[in-house]
Amino acid sequence: MLHPDGTPSVLAVLAVGKEPRRFFPGAYVQFVRFAGTRLEDPIVASHEITGSLIDQFRQLDKLLALNISVRTIPGPGAAVERPDYPVIALQEIARNALIHRNYEQSTTPVRVNWYGDRVEIVSPGGPFGEVTVERFGEPNVTSYRNPGLAELASRLGYAQRFGTGIARARAELAKNGNPPLELVAFPTQVLAILRCRP
Repeated sequence: MLHPDGTPSVLAVLAVGKEPRRFFPGAYVQFVRFAGTRLEDPIVASHEITGSLIDQFRQLDKLLALNISVRTIPGPGAAVERPDYPVIALQEIARNALIHRNYEQSTTPVRVNWYGDRVEIVSPGGPFGEVTVERFGEPNVTSYRNPGLAELASRLGYAQRFGTGIARARAELAKNGNPPLELVAFPTQVLAILRCRP
């Protein structure tokens, strides 16, 4: 994580640095929960998640879990508790947004907008390498914009590093009864939409 002259690398600053935003102004997460389904609806809560990438993973995991609602559904035997979103799907997409975002050419944070009917996660930086706008989200089409971050996240148990994050999120949504994951890739950002379980 150090250059030959002893100075920290970009990976070191982002992964374990105390204040990565001093060097990369967009290296944080903006979380906003809205009362309704539109951007102009009242804001219920907002959080700015900062610190090293590891700190952001931890804070974001807690915040995502806290915002999930669980309903009890009567069943033929015992009642079943169903969350409006599977936490694993939210974590996979949010972590992907942090790992694969463009840190060096964007001052925009990763944005998590939580509406009454959906969660939208926006990652600055469009598709990269073999992953084009047209092929975004296809199975077995992966490229790592930040391979060092991907490796670190994998070693710490926050990612698989096998290109399985989107597939895992899709499977968790289907298992929970949520609509399919929607992915929209633009040249400068990627939008993931997770819709609430009916």
